[in-house]
Amino acid sequence: MMEAQHTIGAVPRDSAQRTRVRPWPPGFVLLLAVAAMSWAGPLVRFAAASALAIAAWRLIFSVVLIGAILVVRGQGAALRTLSGREWRLALASGALLAAHFWSWIASLELTTVASSVVLVSTQPVFVAAFASLFLRERASRRQWAGILVAVVGAAVVGWGDGRIGGREGIDGAAFLGDLLAIAGAVFAAGYYVIGRSLRQRLDLWVYVGVVYGVAAGLLALAATASPSIQLFGHPRGDWWIFLALAAGPMMIGHTGVNYALRYLPAHVANLAVLGEPVGATLIAWLLPGIGETPTPQVLAGGALIGAGVVLGAREE
Repeated sequence: MMEAQHTIGAVPRDSAQRTRVRPWPPGFVLLLAVAAMSWAGPLVRFAAASALAIAAWRLIFSVVLIGAILVVRGQGAALRTLSGREWRLALASGALLAAHFWSWIASLELTTVASSVVLVSTQPVFVAAFASLFLRERASRRQWAGILVAVVGAAVVGWGDGRIGGREGIDGAAFLGDLLAIAGAVFAAGYYVIGRSLRQRLDLWVYVGVVYGVAAGLLALAATASPSIQLFGHPRGDWWIFLALAAGPMMIGHTGVNYALRYLPAHVANLAVLGEPVGATLIAWLLPGIGETPTPQVLAGGALIGAGVVLGAREE
């Protein structure tokens, strides 16, 4: 910790191997998290609300649920124990999370579920770079190889969209959607690297309560300030989708990854998240309301991503 005081909070290199008391194995929690996060892309497709409204309400409902958990656990007072530095990092993490959700959900309006989810899942390469720079937590050669193989798989999918235009009727807009998804990956990487640092000291529910609360507030303010965004007055079906996004992809998905960040390096936890595109693609293919048949590019890219995850996460 002392060797990198100028960073956002270096994590000791042997922290992943420390013996900790943990009620749930982080690998099992990551498996549940990936399964839950796989539903995010398909669920968003059924909502009529704008990307900003979806992101805002997803986080608002999550904060309500987390607030109830903090009350039941008697941890509300724990928020007052955060230092000024921890508050600043948590505020930055929340802002990055808000930017991630907006850019990624916006990408779903322009490109396919498979392409958007795969490209936003390139975040492990950015996480590995940021973690090395700010946390002094470096990926091994095997882990870098796994990350690069997975990113090649994502590039195969993105190249297919840029060439053929993605969904019918969208044409060249699919390429812009791909760029927004990549931006979402960069924002998410910053969010997870800060989370890796703060989760060494903060309780899970206290941490996500602050970060999700900041993100929810920023997205709600942005939606309110935009005259073209309707924050209220959505059809009943949209409200059920907002709740589903909060309960599944957010509370189980993102919070599960934040749980694992206490025990595993950030690049390993995020590499496991690359399993999400497989689930999202299958869901988008099987659900009658979407019916997106995977293209050969998506199948090839998905195979590479799977190989990269196995290769890069094998050491942990």
